Amino acid sequence: MLLISTFVAPSSIEGLGVFADEFVPRGTIIWQYNPKFDVLVDDTELGALPPPMQSHIARYGYPHLDRPGFRVIDVDNGKYMNHSPTPNTDFRLFDRGIALTDIARGDEITCNYREFDPAFVDFGTVAFTDPTELPALGPPVI
Repeated sequence: MLLISTFVAPSSIEGLGVFADEFVPRGTIIWQYNPKFDVLVDDTELGALPPPMQSHIARYGYPHLDRPGFRVIDVDNGKYMNHSPTPNTDFRLFDRGIALTDIARGDEITCNYREFDPAFVDFGTVAFTDPTELPALGPPVI
């Protein structure tokens, strides 16, 4: 669940992105896992979902590192956070994301997907629109 004000807009990185709607000082906790707002989906149930929802989960979901076999879907703007190899946030602790730098109002908020998805492969390498082609979920990176 995002803890700061954000908005979604076109991104120069990929499609849509999430942008700060306020100044965010370095060290601020910007996101915190909250099971009331971050939905868990059992990987074994994906096949029973309608194809559009399978595609949505394949694109926006990520593995829950403390509960293997489950994917997390953010219900807020967090699902639009784009990957960057040089992000302005740190998600190495699964239950929170922290601003690595001051983030100005209007700046895109980025994260390194590999910090919470050990199986992440750069876009263009894996078809993220087809859930049957998702990489196998590996063990948590500690």
